[in-house]
Amino acid sequence: MEGFGVHTSMWTMNWDEEGAERAVAGACEYDVDFIEIPMLVPDAINAEHTRALLEKNNLRAMCSLGLPEAYWASVHPEKAIDYLKIALDKTKATGAEGLSGVTFGGIGERTGHPPTEKELDNVAKTLGASAKYAKEIGLLFGIEPVNRYENHIINTGWQAVDMIERVGADNLFIHLDTYHMNIEEKGAANGILDARDHLKYIHLSESDRGTPGEGCCDWDEIFATLSAIGFKGGLAMESFINMPPEIGYGLSIWRPVAEDHVEVMSKGLPFLKNKAKQYKLI
Repeated sequence: MEGFGVHTSMWTMNWDEEGAERAVAGACEYDVDFIEIPMLVPDAINAEHTRALLEKNNLRAMCSLGLPEAYWASVHPEKAIDYLKIALDKTKATGAEGLSGVTFGGIGERTGHPPTEKELDNVAKTLGASAKYAKEIGLLFGIEPVNRYENHIINTGWQAVDMIERVGADNLFIHLDTYHMNIEEKGAANGILDARDHLKYIHLSESDRGTPGEGCCDWDEIFATLSAIGFKGGLAMESFINMPPEIGYGLSIWRPVAEDHVEVMSKGLPFLKNKAKQYKLI
């Protein structure tokens, strides 16, 4: 996955036919290379409809998810493997290139303690089996470190590297997110440098999840470091405008982060694209 894309939360988090058509039409207005599709309920996605939309608009895609509580890998590895297999099959059927996100656990998964060896072993078992299946069907498979308030298993680039080395799968990649990095890393550059050997995808998200360029993220540090490591992966702008209650709860979004998607797309997207061009990433 290469180029510049956008997470379709800009238009919808409900990937039914109406939401898919609205998101694809919106993305095409802004000349992006790919979209990121939220797989909140993989079974409910009409894969044939999505594939046709992508092909008609010459648009590429990635899919992402977080595991529901009943399928948290740290507690229920076998259930998590089954769930991820369904999600991977659906990803393949839509024509998307891979599946990433909080594939190792849930958004809102916290025990109040550091991860135990048993939890880490269960996660490694889940990711290993899922990565193997993804490779068999020709898909990329990623893990996204998220902040300590959303998950207690993997929060930083170096923790993601440790997990990949524990799993030992050559097709498992790291998916960073500047919003989470702004909270967890000792400087965004360090997170990128730690993850560099496995980094294939990054969410470009502002410190308040609003309009990029209007928060506290150090975008010059982020893009300069990506350029320095020769990053060739997907650059995906992510800002949460349309949140269903269960997702807003998990992400602790209690107020609007921007006026609407037009504000984010008309200001934030050009800002990020200009930075990417400045540092010769696109």
